[in-house]
Amino acid sequence: MSHHSAAAVAVRDPYRWTVLGIATFTQAASCFFVQGIGAMAVPLERALGLGTAQLGLLLSASQLMPLIGLLVVGDLLDRYDERWVVGIGAGVVGLGLLTGSLAQGYVSLLVVLLAVGAGYSTAQPGGSKSVAAWFDPGQRGFAMGVRQAGLPLGGALAAAVLPALAVSYGWRSALAAGGLVALLGAGTFTALYRRPAMPSPMPAAPAGAAYDVPAASLLARLTMLREPAMRRILLSGLCMVSVHSGIGVLGALYLHEVTSLGPGPAAAVLVAVQVAGGLGRIALAAWSDHSRAGRYLPILVSMAAAVAGLVALTTPVGRHPVAAAVLFAWLGFFGIGWYGPWVAHLTESAPPGRTGFALGLVMAITQVAVILVPPALGLLRDATGSFTPAWAALAVPTAATVALTARGALPATRTRSRRAAPVEKVRAEK
Repeated sequence: MSHHSAAAVAVRDPYRWTVLGIATFTQAASCFFVQGIGAMAVPLERALGLGTAQLGLLLSASQLMPLIGLLVVGDLLDRYDERWVVGIGAGVVGLGLLTGSLAQGYVSLLVVLLAVGAGYSTAQPGGSKSVAAWFDPGQRGFAMGVRQAGLPLGGALAAAVLPALAVSYGWRSALAAGGLVALLGAGTFTALYRRPAMPSPMPAAPAGAAYDVPAASLLARLTMLREPAMRRILLSGLCMVSVHSGIGVLGALYLHEVTSLGPGPAAAVLVAVQVAGGLGRIALAAWSDHSRAGRYLPILVSMAAAVAGLVALTTPVGRHPVAAAVLFAWLGFFGIGWYGPWVAHLTESAPPGRTGFALGLVMAITQVAVILVPPALGLLRDATGSFTPAWAALAVPTAATVALTARGALPATRTRSRRAAPVEKVRAEK
């Protein structure tokens, strides 16, 4: 059987939909508690006497270990089966959270979340690589969007469940629930995932690229960041993970303090935000599959839409409860939904045989923003007594990135079209 024929068999294999389902479920289960910390802002503030900056530090704690872990995991994914890398990582999340349910206070909770972050490092790159291997470029964006929707949908469920658990049974019960859910995800992925007999064809390396030269050193592999597409991916990712983090750390507090919504209604709005984010990840990624302007256009549109939403929150319109809820849903759709086309674009821009490393590297760099932004925004809010400077701090660099990267989007379109050509040929041969 020729390479193209074998690849076509992999593309047609209906088991790819099972892989997509378990990868999505494991993503949702692994991030369930981490994504729910923001929704628990009010109960945690009351139970532990926290300020906004301390709450932001809790969000950062779970994201600190992935800064290193993503680089390690990315390399492991290029060497070993995703089943074990993702399964073990999700198991570490579950066991860490169950241990955390015994935590005595704020400091011990911080330590537990550091350990949880080490396991959480496997979920994003591992799930993305498993889906990319099973889907061809004509469906890859949609599949990535569905899988990435697991994160906001897990967050939506967490926003609906965890605050109620924290209020009724204490914040430790929320950790125990998160641990059990993560263990269920770990078991599901380990039991059901398998690699395709022949992975779906990934893009060829550009002629003359520096990473074409065999080299084992980390420095040699970092040359992939010189590619224009990778630079756009990195800049847009840094801005948009900051927006996503800002929504997570400030959303519930803004709705409670500025629009006078109670903890229950505010949590309901955050559920809607996460659902909108899940829908955005699917819709925007599916658009990227068929966009003649390439995968970067939906990312560009998402950045512009996020800027518009953030600016609107600084106006009197943003103080009305209904208008604020609509604006946060808008920010959910674009400020969370951007990740679907973004990660599809990243997997297709990675050098051959280095998909895992590229995912880990870029996600590790963007992880810096995930770590620093929540406490920084919390400090800005505490120091100024207003949310406006925080929204502006997110909007300005995002608008600048739109201006800087829009001009370079068209060349990426032509590159992507050439990359998709071999798969179209496979389809024609069916």
